[in-house]
Parts: sequence; structure tokens; C-alpha cells
Amino acid sequence: MPGWKTVVNPKRGIAFDVPAPWALKSTGWVSYVAENSDPEETPLVGFSAPAILKEKWCRSDDDGNGTQEDTPLAAAGSRGEPDARSTAEAARENARLWVYGSYAQPSKEKVTTGAVKPFTTRSGITGSVATATSTGVDGTGRCSYDGRATAFAFENPAGETVSWTFVGVRGVDDEVPEPTVRKILGTVRLVDSTP
Repeated sequence: MPGWKTVVNPKRGIAFDVPAPWALKSTGWVSYVAENSDPEETPLVGFSAPAILKEKWCRSDDDGNGTQEDTPLAAAGSRGEPDARSTAEAARENARLWVYGSYAQPSKEKVTTGAVKPFTTRSGITGSVATATSTGVDGTGRCSYDGRATAFAFENPAGETVSWTFVGVRGVDDEVPEPTVRKILGTVRLVDSTP
């Protein structure tokens, strides 16, 4: 995309483009979500080498642990899916877990996951795409917002299932519009991976 930045995850051999305002993190950077009640912070889901939009969009200590946490407006990254039985399962679970972990905890019932659909990127990668949204997040915390996630899972040339995911705040003035999310998704492509 002209004027956009290219994000590369060399370990997974995945690249995609994001609009200029997005910030690129290092290839070793990992973003993840965990159960708020889990002292071990075992990741529910995560991705690496992400791009983040407005990293300090909202800052608060909503869980009351004494640490100020930043809520970004949106982020996107990629990962391997060694446990997924299919690209459809990987896409659906990625989208659901990101929305639950980032926005809806502890209310799983506030997350709605849409139907999984086939999708082909501009470079010809075919896979499965799913979108999940949260509705009715109570807003007791200063940074409590509804969110959405779109995940695209596909098989790489080695036959491994990998995925790309967008996650962002929903229902606010500067929400990333759906056509932009789809445009970013359309740029997902394969690049040489590093062993």
C-alpha cells in the first residue's frame, strides 16, 4: 500500500501493511492477554511482531493492582497455531479470545463470534476469517470499552497453520473503520522466514 508501513514477522514468514500512524514493534515483541484473576498471567492468546495504533490511547489501573496499564486503540500481529485443528477453528478462537481477554472479562457471554468465512488476500493466500465483538461491557473502569477482533488463519507452504489478527476498541469516535481493517487484512502475505 503506498504510504503505508510494512510489518514483518520473520519467525512466521508473514508480512502485512498498516497505515502510517501505526507504530511498529520489534520482531521479538509479544502482545498477549491473560485472565485478570491469573497470578501467573498464562496467555489466553497472543501475537508477535505487532503494529499498534495509539498505544497510550487510554491509561488506568482498572484491575486495582497499583499499576497503570495502557489500552491501545488497536493492534495487529501474527502467530503460529500449533494446536488448531483447522484454519476455521484458529480464526474463530483467536477472535473470540482476544475480545474476551482485552475487553469482556470476566463475562464470556458478552462476546459474540460471527460465522467463519473463506477469504483470499491480494497475494493469493486463501484461508478462514472470523470476527468477534463484545457488547455491553459495563464501563466500570476508566478504560472499559467494547472491542472487536478479526482473525485470519491459513496454512503456510510448510503445511503449518498460522494466523493474523486485528484487535481494537469498538464504538468510539476514532475506532478503526471496518474497511481499513479489511484493507490491512488484504495485504497479508508470505515472506522468507528465519529459522
